[in-house]
Parts: sequence; structure tokens; C-alpha cells
Amino acid sequence: MAAQASDRGAGTLRLHEAHRFPNRPVRTGDTLHWDILSLYGGVLDGLRAAGAHTSGPLASVGIDSWAVDYGLLDASGALLGNPVHYRDPRTEGEAAKLAAVLPPRDLYAATGLQHLPFNTLYQLTAARGSAALEAAHRLLLVPDLIAHWLTGVAGTELTNASTTQLLDPLTRYWSRQVADAAGIDLTLFAPLREPGDPAGELLPHVLAETGLAGPVPVTAVGSHDTASAVVAVPASGEDFAYIATGTWSLAGLELRAPVLTEESREANFTNELGVDGTVRYLRNIMGLWLLQECLRAWEAQGAPQRLDRLLREAADVPGLRTLVDAGDPAFLAPGDMPRRIADACRRAGAPVPVTPAETTRCVLDSLAHAHRRALDDAQRLAGRTVRTAHVVGGGAHNTLLCQLTADACGLPVVAGPAEAAALGNVLVQARTAGAVRGDLADLRALLRGTLELRRYEPSGDRAAWESAARRFLGAERHIPAT
Repeated sequence: MAAQASDRGAGTLRLHEAHRFPNRPVRTGDTLHWDILSLYGGVLDGLRAAGAHTSGPLASVGIDSWAVDYGLLDASGALLGNPVHYRDPRTEGEAAKLAAVLPPRDLYAATGLQHLPFNTLYQLTAARGSAALEAAHRLLLVPDLIAHWLTGVAGTELTNASTTQLLDPLTRYWSRQVADAAGIDLTLFAPLREPGDPAGELLPHVLAETGLAGPVPVTAVGSHDTASAVVAVPASGEDFAYIATGTWSLAGLELRAPVLTEESREANFTNELGVDGTVRYLRNIMGLWLLQECLRAWEAQGAPQRLDRLLREAADVPGLRTLVDAGDPAFLAPGDMPRRIADACRRAGAPVPVTPAETTRCVLDSLAHAHRRALDDAQRLAGRTVRTAHVVGGGAHNTLLCQLTADACGLPVVAGPAEAAALGNVLVQARTAGAVRGDLADLRALLRGTLELRRYEPSGDRAAWESAARRFLGAERHIPAT
């Protein structure tokens, strides 16, 4: 995306989309990979399109992406194979192996990361002894890899580094304790850099290929897309929660210090670093991936569904008949999601959704319930009170999900912006370039003065959500392990 930021009175921000490209994982043999060269080609196409839409040179480029995945480079800088997708099953069983030498409570005290089986830590222990890792001279997380190819400069941006489960959120540096226990060589990582730090300039061959006039600086941003999205939460004050929605739902609070208690670990909360020294205290929830995979399954079965009509039909389905655990690892891999949701309902002894509309209502009710649990737990564990929940990301367009979240949480929900990660990315760049000034509160005020936001008030029967929550917890305790 290309954007311009300008001060006009209280300030305005205009975001112009210059180019959008697909991200299609590729399976070769038994391994699911990212097609990183195709993604890099998409970035070059985007830079070319941005230059065509901009009068004068580009002021800055910033890269953000998903977390945890990485590419390995040899001593000459050559890529040692396509990065492996975090949904690949290679990390199965790795957490249990590490727990034998580093107890989970010690791991959490050192890194503050919730248990996720695909964290970089477990990817690296799974790769131990592989030819690629043995030959590796440098490890770069995906956005840092793209930035390196653009500039020739290697760095490890802090917000994304904090998702590896190798970083201490108190010192904001690598945890030697965890690396030693896992047998990981920290010299593989490039030097750490903060959002707003310079990350080099576009190389001459990149300028030639994209038709851009140099120099064009690359600026480190919150390179984990959620870190950038949280910058763009248009909140006022500190009594807010955010739910960054998309493939995942990241629901939590913005704090000044991590919460590293044993109770926090048991509640499976994560402490990831944010922009300007903040901590993103949140729980990862499976998110709209559940619905995306349902849509793919129905299309493969010859019964494609139009999302807008499906959501209207789901709104007419009686609510709260069935809830599933949106964090269940059974939903992590690609595949027949409607069948897996039906199986989860059957195991819980709950009504099994049959039609696409019923399955969609089950997914959205379950996500709203998961949002409620996450925000209730976050407030209790962090000692904070929330008065408003902000839904940003693609789910901000889903009016049914936003209303159900307001109903479930008993909180007003402010929806928007949908392109939160892009806006947060641009705001950090613009501040570094001097186009805007101030702290996070000032950046968010700029957004509130620019964006059209939608507010949802809690409605319906609050007692129905309380009853559904009790039923869900009761079923959760009695579902046999699978």
C-alpha cells in the first residue's frame, strides 16, 4: 500500500491502496511452505505501482507481516529453501520435549509467551540437525527477510522478535536461559531494532526494477502486523481493549509492563512487545480462519456460498445453540472445517449445525464468546477496567460479529479501521519522516479525526450469554481428550 499523511487543522491521514497481491502457501511433499519469492515479487510490483501513483520520490517504505516464521540464509546470503508455514505439523511434540529440560512455568517467566505449538522456538527445535539449519549463517523473520532483500541490511525488528518465545519482555533482549535450554544459537539472529529505526535504503537494482528515484529509505515499523494494527486502534485514554480480527483474533490490552504470573500462564496469555515501549497483553484466538476454511470446504464440495448472504442467513439462526472452543488445536490445520466443527459439537453433546448458515452462526457465536473470555480474563489478570472494545482488521466489516461481540462482552464495540495494520505501519513511518508528530495518543487522535467508525451497543439478553458461558465451561470440563 502507498499512503500520504498530512496535517490539516487537527490533521488528516489519507490511505491509498496502490497494489494488492495474493499469499498462497504451497505444499511440496509432506511440508507446507510459504511462496516467499512470489511474495517478494508482489512487494516489488507494489513499489512500482506506488511510484506510479506518487508525485515525487517515496518518503519511506515499511514492511509488516505475520509472526514466527523465518527464512535461513547461508554465509553468501543465499536463501536455504522456502520458509516453512507455521501450520505445518513439524512442531508436533516439540513443546513436550522442551518441557522436560525447561519447565513451562520457567519458560513463561523468561519470555511471557502463551503456549502456541508453532512458535519460532519450537520450529527451531524441530529443525535441529537439518541440513538447512546446519548450513545457516543468518535467520531472518519474514518481514526482516523482505527488508533485507530490498536493502542489503539485516536486522531483527523487536515486536516480531517478541513472538519467537526467545525474547525476555523485561530486558527486551534475547533470553540466554531459553536459548541454552533449547540448544539455539542466538548469533543466527541479526541485531535487534525498534520501530522507527532506519532499516537501510532501497538497493540500486531494486530502484531500477521498480522505476523509483532514490534514495528511498526503509523504516522499521511494528513488523508483526498486530503490533502495527494496535498502533491504529483509534482509542482515547487507556481504558480500552482491542480485538485485532482477521485469520486470527488477537484480543487484549495495551500495557506498560508484562504480566508474568503463573495465573497468567495458566490462562494462556501472551506478552508481546508493541510500539513505543508498550506490551500487547493478549490471547491468540483462531479467528475468522474458521469461517474462511468453511467457505473453502463448501466451494470444494460444489456448494459455494456468498459471504454477504450467508451472514444475513446466519443472523436469522437462533443464537447460542452451540459453542465450540475457538482455540482448539483441532482447528489449526487446513481442511474440512465444517466437519471438524460438527465433530466438536458432537463430542460436547451439543446440537450439531447442519446448514452453512447454522455453522456460520456457531462460528461467530463461538468467536464472540472467546472475545468475552479473553477480555474478562485480561482485565482480571492485569488489574485493569475496560470501558470500550475496539475491533480492528478485516472483522470490522463483519457487522454480525461486531454486534455479537458487544452483546457477549457487555461493552460498546467501536469497529474500524479495517486496514489497521497498514495504517499503523504508515503512521510509524510518517512520524519517523517528520510528517506527523507525537506519541501513540497523538497518532490515535489523528485517526479519530479522519476515519469513519461504527459503534455497536450491547443488546439482547445478557443472561443468555452468561448461561451459554456456564454451559460451555461445563462441557469443556467433561469433553474427553482426543
